[in-house]
Amino acid sequence: MRIARTRPGCARRGVATAALAVAVVLGVATSPAPAVASAETFFFDDVGSTAVPRANCGPGSLPETGLQGDVPAEDRNNGRSTQGYRCNMSLVGGLQDRGGGLLSVTYDHCSYTSTFFPGNLLNPTTPGVQVLDVSNPARPVLSTTLNEPAMLGGTWESLKVNKARKLLAATAVPIAAGTGYFSVYDISDCAHPRLLNRGAGTDVTMPLPFISHEGGFSPDGNTYWVSGPAPGFLTAIDIRNPAEPRILWQGLHGLGGHGFGITPDGNRMYLSNLGGITVLDISAVQRGDPYPTVPQIATYLWTDGFFNQHSIPVTYGDKPYIFTVDETGGGGIKVFDVADPAHAEIVQKIKLEIQLPANTAANLRSSQGGSVFSYDPHYCVVDRPADPTALACSWESSGIRVFDIRDLSRISEIAYYNPPAQTGKNVQLTNSPHALSSLIGVSLFNFVPLARAVFEGKTDPRVAFGPRAGMVAFGDLSADWCFSPPEFHGNQIWTSCSDNGFMALQLDDTVYQPPANQASTYGQ
Repeated sequence: MRIARTRPGCARRGVATAALAVAVVLGVATSPAPAVASAETFFFDDVGSTAVPRANCGPGSLPETGLQGDVPAEDRNNGRSTQGYRCNMSLVGGLQDRGGGLLSVTYDHCSYTSTFFPGNLLNPTTPGVQVLDVSNPARPVLSTTLNEPAMLGGTWESLKVNKARKLLAATAVPIAAGTGYFSVYDISDCAHPRLLNRGAGTDVTMPLPFISHEGGFSPDGNTYWVSGPAPGFLTAIDIRNPAEPRILWQGLHGLGGHGFGITPDGNRMYLSNLGGITVLDISAVQRGDPYPTVPQIATYLWTDGFFNQHSIPVTYGDKPYIFTVDETGGGGIKVFDVADPAHAEIVQKIKLEIQLPANTAANLRSSQGGSVFSYDPHYCVVDRPADPTALACSWESSGIRVFDIRDLSRISEIAYYNPPAQTGKNVQLTNSPHALSSLIGVSLFNFVPLARAVFEGKTDPRVAFGPRAGMVAFGDLSADWCFSPPEFHGNQIWTSCSDNGFMALQLDDTVYQPPANQASTYGQ
């Protein structure tokens, strides 16, 4: 591993100037995030080449036929992938409807299915966020739909729950980026959410000034944070009075941003950027200062993966770490020791075999016709933030993967469930981003790791051209995309995948025993 350090200079002053200009236009308390001159940028250029040990599949399993995490081209073409793959995990029940959008989130005995614009509008009966009553996981039922502007406009990665205050919220994100509309609901009665803000953010004539792609709560539920992809615009919405949300702080943190993770005390944010994370001190916002500043503590960049998705702060024996997830580029999941957040270190990586540099060509070979994403994690969940025992991750075309993380030096996979491919059902699944994206057949995000592997002599590009090489358009949904946080509910995992919709999955008792203080969390 090599760490290169750079110090802030003129570019940072440019960001500050841009943020000040935005403040004048919007008339809100705005400050540039990188406010500490001593904050450093660290660069990691090593690429992980080892996969976690495979799960030992018990009775009733229907294991993968190829590399760990792969859905081989032959399985896609001959229909084998329509049976799915399972190992120590099985389906209890589900509700597919028109597809699962990008994210579903859960609270108590309910699940909330996001909308993917504009496909959700093609379902005239239930175009909004679907509220599912999962009192009986074998037979989830639709309770109601939420049809405010934020919910109809596509919620992307902003649909989140805060358990402490029993709140659900989301912003409108029609196509990768959105602005203006924000709704907050009381979910004390989880099957019947009650809208709390009927003015700014919900009234179409009263938009709020922010740029959104992803969103999430502070742990105490008093702030809803919104991040925008380009430019890297970050907004703190004060919802201590959720009937009247107001923007407390805004700032530019860089050229692009994504999700984040917030420490349990609400004072530190690990903000995803295009190729790493930026650590921010958000304590002034957490306190509710009238004119808060958000200093930058450090930035960590790497070449092993990109489009970092989100981070989960955890502790092992009171020592702080984060699990941070790369959405593309084969980076997998990185574990950072953040005891000193200004000088953090990578201590572990979690990858599947299909992500390794030596298997990059095989990755491209099987993912042709599957559209722009292939085999990368998206959202992960720990079963408790203090001394977690298990990590569950949605892994795009590889399904739901579960890992034993009790010992960071000996992480291993214990279970997986890759749902049956919905091959050929493109037209029916109007709320599936996979179905809508399948106009493009080729895995666009595979080419950077493929080029790197070829340059380093670790692969033969000719391997990539298999029986599906010609599928550059009109993908066939031969493997589902799983994006949602897989949330622990005892021995079950509740989640959704783009094509299969909501699923309640059962983990075998032989591989997972939920801790008494289970508290499923994804960091925001």
